[in-house]
Amino acid sequence: MELMAYAMAAGQPGGSDVLKRLEITPPTPGEGEVMIRQTAIGVNFIDVYIRTGAYPWPVENDLILGCEGAGVVEAIGPGVAGFSAGDRVAYTVPNGAYATHRVVPAAHLVHLPDTVSDEQAAGAMLKGLTAYYLLHESYPVSRGETVLFHAAAGGVGLLAGQWLAARGVHAIGTAGGRTKGALARKNGYADVIDYRDEDFVARVKEITDGAGVDAVFDSVGKDTVMGSLDCLKTFGSLISFGQSSGLADDFRISDLARGSLRLQRPTLFHYTASRAWLETAAAALFKAIGDGTLAINIASTRPLEEVAEVHNDLEGRKTTGSTVLIP
Repeated sequence: MELMAYAMAAGQPGGSDVLKRLEITPPTPGEGEVMIRQTAIGVNFIDVYIRTGAYPWPVENDLILGCEGAGVVEAIGPGVAGFSAGDRVAYTVPNGAYATHRVVPAAHLVHLPDTVSDEQAAGAMLKGLTAYYLLHESYPVSRGETVLFHAAAGGVGLLAGQWLAARGVHAIGTAGGRTKGALARKNGYADVIDYRDEDFVARVKEITDGAGVDAVFDSVGKDTVMGSLDCLKTFGSLISFGQSSGLADDFRISDLARGSLRLQRPTLFHYTASRAWLETAAAALFKAIGDGTLAINIASTRPLEEVAEVHNDLEGRKTTGSTVLIP
């Protein structure tokens, strides 16, 4: 017997307890849209930001969260070319992923090669494309450089560490505890700093013989940004791409003057708005997965209905790698 179509939605901004199950009817795709039956769904910290209201709440009623997934095409809307029923596909778009079925604009869908599983795609689309733009666009890394990457054992951090190592970059990572530190080392980080027990600024200065790093990639925010600035060389770059510990409200533009520093606050969906960029970046990501440059660490698969517990683990920094929900 076929399971009922359903989604996990938040009725209002708040804690994980606002997430609830909603019975749905598989939607009909409109102009330029494709309806997919989802087989795997990714979970990311941006989902928590949106659920709590830290990011703008885009609807007045129930909001289906989730920004990445993979599945099988079941219906094609008018004006869609290049996709057919039965195609394996993946995507990353804001909201709507925590569901058994959904519609996605065809412009944001990509075909999955046989070398990438649905679970790998669901665990890698948002995080992998984020790692891609960080290292190729926000700060194009070069062989021989040294960079610092916070949350090295997280989903983005593990992919970035492997990509940095493949490009000949000396990657220093921060992680909490021995287990996460060991995982980061296995994924390309030459040095790992335990932020629970060590002053990461002092350790970076020690590792680099006082020189500092060329760039810092910081998704933590409040707890790390000021220290991240202290880790940079003159003319270094701070790439702030998240705020898992809260807004960095102590930061002032004048703080960049300490070393003629550069700052960027990028957002993935500004990049994926370009179909050409999406196709190029996804092709590079899938190639790296297929040839073994990137190993996708699916640390946990959980039923879609357990997404509230997954959010709690994510907020409590109890996760490593990617958690994938299975409808």
